[in-house]
Amino acid sequence: MGKLLFEIGTEEIPARFMLDALKYMEDFIKKSFDELRIDYGKVRATGTPRRLVLMAEDVAEVQRDLEQEVIGPPARVAFDATGRVTKAGEGFARAQGVSVEDLKVKQTEKGEYVYIVKREKGRPTIELLPDVLSKMVLRFPWPKSMRWGSRKIRFARPIHWFLALFDNEVVKFKIADIESSNVTYGHRFLAPDPMVINHPDEYPEAMRRAYVIFDHEERKRIIKEQVEEQARKVGGRPDEDEDLLNEVTFLVEYPVATCGRFDEKFLDLPQEVLVTTMKGHQKYFPVFDDEGKLLSYFVVVNNIITDDMDVITRGNERVLKARLADAKFFYEEDKEVPLEEMFEKLKNVVFQEKLGTSYEKVMRFRQIALKLAERLVPDKKEKIDRCAILCKADLESQMVNEFDELQGVMGREYALLQGEDKEVAEGIYEHYLPRFSGDRLPETDTGAIVGIADRIDTIVGCFGIGLIPTGSEDPYGMRRDSLGIIQVILHKGYRLSLSELVNDAARLLEDRMERPAEDVKREVLDFFRQRLYHLWVSEGYRYDLVEAVIEAGFDDIVDAKKRLDALSRLAEEPEFEPLMTTFKRVVNIIPKDFTYTDVDESLFEKDVERELYQAVKGVEDRVNALIEEGSYEEALRLLASLKEKVDAFFDNVLVMEKDEKKRRNRLSLLNRIARLFGKIADLKKVVLKK
Repeated sequence: MGKLLFEIGTEEIPARFMLDALKYMEDFIKKSFDELRIDYGKVRATGTPRRLVLMAEDVAEVQRDLEQEVIGPPARVAFDATGRVTKAGEGFARAQGVSVEDLKVKQTEKGEYVYIVKREKGRPTIELLPDVLSKMVLRFPWPKSMRWGSRKIRFARPIHWFLALFDNEVVKFKIADIESSNVTYGHRFLAPDPMVINHPDEYPEAMRRAYVIFDHEERKRIIKEQVEEQARKVGGRPDEDEDLLNEVTFLVEYPVATCGRFDEKFLDLPQEVLVTTMKGHQKYFPVFDDEGKLLSYFVVVNNIITDDMDVITRGNERVLKARLADAKFFYEEDKEVPLEEMFEKLKNVVFQEKLGTSYEKVMRFRQIALKLAERLVPDKKEKIDRCAILCKADLESQMVNEFDELQGVMGREYALLQGEDKEVAEGIYEHYLPRFSGDRLPETDTGAIVGIADRIDTIVGCFGIGLIPTGSEDPYGMRRDSLGIIQVILHKGYRLSLSELVNDAARLLEDRMERPAEDVKREVLDFFRQRLYHLWVSEGYRYDLVEAVIEAGFDDIVDAKKRLDALSRLAEEPEFEPLMTTFKRVVNIIPKDFTYTDVDESLFEKDVERELYQAVKGVEDRVNALIEEGSYEEALRLLASLKEKVDAFFDNVLVMEKDEKKRRNRLSLLNRIARLFGKIADLKKVVLKK
């Protein structure tokens, strides 16, 4: 067993690319080893901004021998009546590289077939690795890649070297003019000279001597500890931002944290402005006191160590001071401009060439928001109207123009400074929520309803002009917007019609549409259907139950969720499978084009028919009442009480009777049961365990 070490040395790769890149490397090598019959142990990918490192332990030195049966033509085709090999048999043997004497016959489910046993001796792993590693490099699925120099290959950033070792032997390959070797390089400034690595075991210590903490998990832990220590020195604690920590981890190779300070006068700025400036632009960790109040300190993680780290700290302080001075200037200037004036400037801002200006967009979704308010919270119409008008105004502020992450945040701040109602101000911020997966959801009805209206206008508008998301393209974030609408509706418990919401948006966009409105509405609803399915499956619901519920209707998303919860709870019980077996039989036997007619008791021939009919009549009204009030679990359990009589019916009655009247009568009886279930879920979609 041997060890594989593979390092790709590059220019600095964007931090956001790294985790996916490391996962790709691990998955690729495991899949390759499996396909090549190479046994292996622990596999791990790690790295820094300048290197992608793959390590594999207990790798077999030779791939496993291959022995497999290859099935050929039927025996009657490969041999004639006298047992002599035919041309077909000879052709099969020739194609497999064996003699006709190697042909064997075996009995299969389809009859007797000719086969051969093919044996292939395993090759040394060192001979197979060059092709594997080359393909790994050339197939990297980067979000964005580039060419450099005269090379024709593409990568996230220019490649400078390949370190490739299998134990003490170099895995030799060449891509463009870059040849693999046993040479690597340390920290760009602290240890730039080449280093020879003779065996993978030498690599960790060699990297440490060269001022490179190559293991990203170790580097992350070191950064976290250093940042916390620096914050403690000034009596605070750092912002616990996992995303920032992950990003900084992939910005440095040798982390050295220092603490800087800024003028306390900047604390007069809104806290979000300071935090955004430090985190978003400078990648600094803000420092807070125990009560969550921002202190005039920050922690920066440097990628270098010097005799006088204070020089570096002062440099970072100067950079931050300049950024905060700009922010303070913009803030003071913006405070003097009424939000209504900023709103009017949106007339000159194009939202989308075919969908008009941002001002026109606001006026559209304002009408949608008012309709939603009438249906859901009529007492808040005035606040919702005011919020809709002002919610995009800060896009014309100097602050948001410089720090676009602060849209909504500054709108809320300026609204409060200008005396707007608190819920209106909060709604300006909350209408953007959720901004990303896992983000918090709006608490105010004002923010929730304006956010729904804004998003549905974008989605329907883009579909209307043919800007439909594809696998890789979604420039207007419609997947995020549709998911946001669903999450807000569920969070707030809004009982609204999704199709009506889409219709309202489509009517307002009628003069902008370039496609038939009915096609657009159908496609938008299907788009929501897909998002709803993926959301619920990702939350752990059974995919077949999600399909069953959505198929029964998802226009009222809150109602659909209640039906899913009820069906899922029932599915956890032991009797669920036999119950579904019975009632799936009911729904499956009814033809798609069946038209219900009233059940005629005079056509019953057996007691089990009458007993089932009476049982159905006995629960029908109560089931409908439970469904009407949303008590789906109780309704399902009441329907489940019919199981015994349904089983008896199928055991004793031929449903598909030749006599048309009797057949239709029996199908109509079963159809009454199926229709009750159909109001909750489409049982045809439920998958039974074998």
